[in-house]
Amino acid sequence: MDLYFSCSLTGGRQDQPVYAALVAHLQSLGHRVLTDHLASEAVMAADGGMAPEAVFTRDTTWLKACEAVIAEVSTPSHGVGFEIAYALERGKPVLCLAREGVRVSKMLTGIRQAGFVFATYATPEEALVRAEAFLTAP
Repeated sequence: MDLYFSCSLTGGRQDQPVYAALVAHLQSLGHRVLTDHLASEAVMAADGGMAPEAVFTRDTTWLKACEAVIAEVSTPSHGVGFEIAYALERGKPVLCLAREGVRVSKMLTGIRQAGFVFATYATPEEALVRAEAFLTAP
């Protein structure tokens, strides 16, 4: 399955180890993660030279092409919120994962649209289990 992984970039990278674990796990299950570069420690250097218009065009093209979106939302991000809304408007299934105990916008936790799942996790391993369950749900 082609997946779009979404996470905070400019808002903070303190959850980067979780991002990397999620992407690696999804790939180990045979999924293609179109945005696997976002899990890298060096993503800011890699994407830093791109024009905003180029990032928008590239990322919305990937969102249109993907079969589902998995977003780690523990760190607030304008871009992640946009990507979630963009995907939902196109009928893509979306999983939002957040660390237990963090405050997440009511705009996300209040979504009741078909295909949308919000879940929390206590450990990175639990995040992997939640992602796998989302992808195998009927």
